[in-house]
Amino acid sequence: MPQAYVPAAISRQPWSVLLPLIALVAFGAAVLYSAAGGRFGIWSATHLMRFAVFLVMAMVLARVPQTLFRRMAIPVYVALCLLLVLVELIGGIGGGSQRWLNLGFMTLQPSELMKPGIVLVLAWFYSVLPVGEVQGWRSVAPAAILLGIPAGLVMLQPDLGTGLAITFGAIVVMFLAGLPLKWFLSAGAAALIVAPLAFFTLLHDYQRKRVLVFLDPESDPLGSGYHITQSKIAIGSGGFFGKGFGNGSQSHLNYLPESHTDFVFATMAEEWGMLGGLFVLLVFGLIFRWGLKVANNAPDRFSRLLAAGMTMTIFFYMCINLMMVMGLAPVVGIPLPWMSHGGSSMMTNMICVGTIMAVERWSRAGPRGLS
Repeated sequence: MPQAYVPAAISRQPWSVLLPLIALVAFGAAVLYSAAGGRFGIWSATHLMRFAVFLVMAMVLARVPQTLFRRMAIPVYVALCLLLVLVELIGGIGGGSQRWLNLGFMTLQPSELMKPGIVLVLAWFYSVLPVGEVQGWRSVAPAAILLGIPAGLVMLQPDLGTGLAITFGAIVVMFLAGLPLKWFLSAGAAALIVAPLAFFTLLHDYQRKRVLVFLDPESDPLGSGYHITQSKIAIGSGGFFGKGFGNGSQSHLNYLPESHTDFVFATMAEEWGMLGGLFVLLVFGLIFRWGLKVANNAPDRFSRLLAAGMTMTIFFYMCINLMMVMGLAPVVGIPLPWMSHGGSSMMTNMICVGTIMAVERWSRAGPRGLS
């Protein structure tokens, strides 16, 4: 049989998900190639190279035993918090925000790595918390501290989008851990009350402007509303079949800002139309279905929270980016997984995939695989 000639480490990979994911990355490289005016070496080459490196990293991560994941939860969390402090002290500034550390061989955005980091540490916390204490204050106070430190540091950069993503991942884990629903409803009500005050006191001027432009993009079509307006023009002009590969006028004539990063979906939709968009959504649907299935079949509480949290972290990336480029959410600078050009976001999403693969392996291995 053909399987006899394939190493077990290769044949056991979830190729039913990885092959569509590889196709999505290749599709993203084609979009980046077009956005660069037909030049492969500008964005497409590094996009494919990063994915290949991080795919190997994910496969290695999938072999890590659960005990090591548990042991490393706190050290990883502390290390990421220290990196966030370093960003405040010596981080590089770009686009008005201080978010990056120059490591020489690459530019790292530590706040991106905190997205899976917060899921890992909270999954560990709720796995060691006695089940009987989930309904009490001991289940929320330590978790609030674990979330508040990195979220606060990220907000100082300032990076509202990443801060919300970290908070979303934490809330998902807390909800799935079994905290009372009334706490979430009360927190949501409090947020609605505090939001107007935070809008005028805590947000920076450019962040307030983004919210106002989201509510009325046509109020400043050549200024703050330019991104959203041009993005909707690009998506709408693509129609069902698109204008054809390499024929996107919005990106090629530089009307569409950030056509290779935050607004890569608009670049794709103009040339590939709704058909291209449906393909992108199909691949993401396969990933979410697989991740939630792995979480549902997980052998214990830690694994279940870890897989579900990582899956929903990817979901937040995808959902907010697509809503942003279609004018359904303010522009917050969140890239589209596996299509936008960017090393830190690619690394983060492949860490999520590798972690879900690890949970799937623990489920297959049974009790011995958890040692």
